[in-house]
Amino acid sequence: MSDMSTAPATPVVPEPPDDIRDAARQAPDHWFGMVDPAWDEAGGPPPDWAVIGRWRSDAAGEIVEWQENDTYRPSPAALGWAPPTDPADHAVQRAATGYGRPEDVVRALVDSELAVHVRPDGEVVTAVTPEGTAVVPAFTAQPQVDAAGRLAYRVVTCQEAVGLLPPGHQLYLNPAGAVALAVETQPLLEALAEAGDRA
Repeated sequence: MSDMSTAPATPVVPEPPDDIRDAARQAPDHWFGMVDPAWDEAGGPPPDWAVIGRWRSDAAGEIVEWQENDTYRPSPAALGWAPPTDPADHAVQRAATGYGRPEDVVRALVDSELAVHVRPDGEVVTAVTPEGTAVVPAFTAQPQVDAAGRLAYRVVTCQEAVGLLPPGHQLYLNPAGAVALAVETQPLLEALAEAGDRA
């Protein structure tokens, strides 16, 4: 068998958008970062993990190099996830990717209605996540319910859903969606209590 060698591949430079090309012409020999569109600009300069990568311009102002960011965290849209079905699903997707916080999920759930599957005796269906957490699957919108199959369900308020949880169980949001999330019960109870006080 003979040795086979190949020449090193030439790095591929992604096609920069027009605004990056314009900036490069005005600022030769600079780096220009590309930020994930999901990052909220109102929050100030993006953290390093929200930067997809960066281009470098040469002395003539032409883009000549691309450098990927190894610490980049793709947003839901960058991962190709389906668009959120509702505000709670939006919060779940952002929390799962680091672009939002778990508190945002809790806040979105407080005034939400949730669908839960029921057994023949009327009790809620329970399950176990791949991580071993005891849960009650709950769905934040009709498309989420439909994606789970043709099973009996009832629609309840978030307060009622928490009251239906067997001991040691958590709500498991949208298990058939782009991403599922188990919600810790205590923060949800506290948020519900605060909402009740305000009302």
